[in-house]
Amino acid sequence: MDYRLVPMDRSHLAGIAALERTCFSHPWSEAMLEEELYNDSACFLVAEGPEGEVLGYAGLHVVLDEGYIDNVAVDPACRRQGIADALIDTFTRFGAEKLAFLTLEVRESNLPAVSLYEKHGFYETGRRKGYYDDPKEDAILMTREWDR
Repeated sequence: MDYRLVPMDRSHLAGIAALERTCFSHPWSEAMLEEELYNDSACFLVAEGPEGEVLGYAGLHVVLDEGYIDNVAVDPACRRQGIADALIDTFTRFGAEKLAFLTLEVRESNLPAVSLYEKHGFYETGRRKGYYDDPKEDAILMTREWDR
């Protein structure tokens, strides 16, 4: 699949918001995403297709040496082609250089995502009971740590 990873900018907002509505039961709005453009602790990467279309994206928030990966979403038509893997790889390489740990939440039923995170060295560190709605289910907390 032909794509490149680029920092999120204003041109991506509508595409990311549409992807949010496709992938999540409680999507971030375009306004919420736009706020992240001005958030110094945030980094959002976009997998951009040849025509500038949004194929996937992921967000990272950093506080001191702690990283929290926000939503990771890939267009259903583009899944299983390495996009999410490339996004997570970029954040884990950054984490290895700059952070003590990265953490994230994932639906317990999202086995492909759990497997991807495990591939990148994340492991289960806890659960949030009933965290997700539509349908109601637990979130698995997964973390990747680095020795400092």
